[in-house]
Amino acid sequence: MPVRQLPETIVNRIAAGEVVERPASVVKELVENAIDAGASRIDVFSDGGGRRRITVTDDGSGMSRADLALAVERHATSKLDDEDLLRIRTLGFRGEALPSIGAVAKLSITTRNAADPNAWAIAVNAGAKSAITPAALGAGTRVDVADLFYATPARLKFLKTDRTEAEAVREVVRRLAMARPDVAFTLAGEERAQVTWAAALPGVAGRLTRLSDILGNDFRNNAIEVRAERDGVVVEGFAAGPALTRANALGQYLFVNGRPVRDKLIVGAVRAAYADYLPRDRHPVVALFVTLDAESVDANVHPAKTEVRFRNAGLVRALIVHALKDGLAREGQRTAANAGGATFAAFRPMQTIPQGWDWRRSPNAPASAASALASARAMPAGFAEAAQAAFDAGAPAADLRHAEAIGPDLLDRPLGAARTQVHETYIVAQTRDGLVLVDQHAAHERIVYERLKAALARDGVARQILLIPEIVELDESTVERLLARTDELASFGLAIESFGPGAVAVRETPALLGKTDARALLADLGEHMAEWDEALPLERRLMHVAATMACHGSVRAGRRLKPEEMNALLREMEVTPNSGQCNHGRPTYVELKLADIEKLFGRR
Repeated sequence: MPVRQLPETIVNRIAAGEVVERPASVVKELVENAIDAGASRIDVFSDGGGRRRITVTDDGSGMSRADLALAVERHATSKLDDEDLLRIRTLGFRGEALPSIGAVAKLSITTRNAADPNAWAIAVNAGAKSAITPAALGAGTRVDVADLFYATPARLKFLKTDRTEAEAVREVVRRLAMARPDVAFTLAGEERAQVTWAAALPGVAGRLTRLSDILGNDFRNNAIEVRAERDGVVVEGFAAGPALTRANALGQYLFVNGRPVRDKLIVGAVRAAYADYLPRDRHPVVALFVTLDAESVDANVHPAKTEVRFRNAGLVRALIVHALKDGLAREGQRTAANAGGATFAAFRPMQTIPQGWDWRRSPNAPASAASALASARAMPAGFAEAAQAAFDAGAPAADLRHAEAIGPDLLDRPLGAARTQVHETYIVAQTRDGLVLVDQHAAHERIVYERLKAALARDGVARQILLIPEIVELDESTVERLLARTDELASFGLAIESFGPGAVAVRETPALLGKTDARALLADLGEHMAEWDEALPLERRLMHVAATMACHGSVRAGRRLKPEEMNALLREMEVTPNSGQCNHGRPTYVELKLADIEKLFGRR
């Protein structure tokens, strides 16, 4: 078959396949054009998921008649001052959006420059351009796209349902609205209520306002401001505390020089920063803005401009990790209960006691006649016998042991003074204006973990030599994994060596853990190592080892603590970094304010 030149209409449709993947792609290109035109307000309307109609209206600078004629030609743009593609300072620069859209849909553009007495309009139908005619419009531009992909019917088969496509349109507008809080956005259509995000004030407060409008009050209540700067690269934004997580990474919004992107390097940096705070199946909610010189980032990597390439990727990653870790450490004692109303919502008024219920037949009823008589005497006098049952709590459902008399100075501490231990698992502490419920295992786990990290960074983990080595038998694959990591385990004071097929000899253990179950510890370590790959950095592997050791070396649930031990644990939590969560991401304590308790009993 001889080589031939493709017709211009076919060339434009091929190009459209790279730029216009779905209706959301059209919205993205048109809204970016409006932002580049200096718009302060942008209105987006879609119908049929954007398949039937998309309309984007802005109050930007608009175009003259001559500019409008060129705007629908391929590779025509007003966004490059010269031919230097290393200095991209606008969202769009390829000059392909409008002609690509016009090649596969019915496109009409009405625009007016402030210097012109009237507006101008042009239509492009499947690549065929109409004459430019006068029109009526205030300052700005209105772009209308109808019957998307009608000129390429095969593309319609790959579109999803109208609801799915409409959600993709909403997500595109949301991301662009996050990037530009100074611009007002309106999103309408799809039989949904119109959404308007008013222009916010400049600065950090305005950015948080826009993010809260889009991501909700939960994000506002959990938002932690983060910032880091070095060598002309600035990383700033807001990150939600570990109390607010998602099941996927869709809650991570990343922007480079105002451009919404999806970059694997940045996503990996976010995950590394949260590694000590979240379970492996949970993902944080963040909105990070990276600002750097235009020559230090290549935005011309992908036709859709959703990917970028950094000249110094290591610096950007390090700054993101540093900014997030610094912010999370600063707010280390923030918990799910402190950040929202989750704890308060968990309390419900007690249900009415069923009529005819007899406390004597309850599993918690006193065992002896003497204790039954004591319980009866303890009941309030002056009530009918049938009513008295409602005031009887039965035998204690937990072991409640009151602490010694406490001084007022302890009540003013962040975690208050220990009052009692419930179910030999939870410590109840009283503060000046509420109460705190502490999970003793999770809290001590974080303390031990931070000690291990500090010891490793300082001079290594102190170890204790076992008088008689402990022989641990495991399956051969687990033993092989453990023996392959002996150097990493030794850095934490755990010295093991081979003891024949399917067995290892434990000669030294970390002194910080005290007496520990070596078999359970090695079994857990082996399971975690099975999920590692060689690409996992050594630092992260070491932290996994530290986390597993901390879990085995901490106070277990079910252990009875003395009052002085409970208070000592509270004081250590107050000085331990990140003590609001254990290293698995669970909260270590929850707090209930006195005002909330009064609401539960109708006092407020």
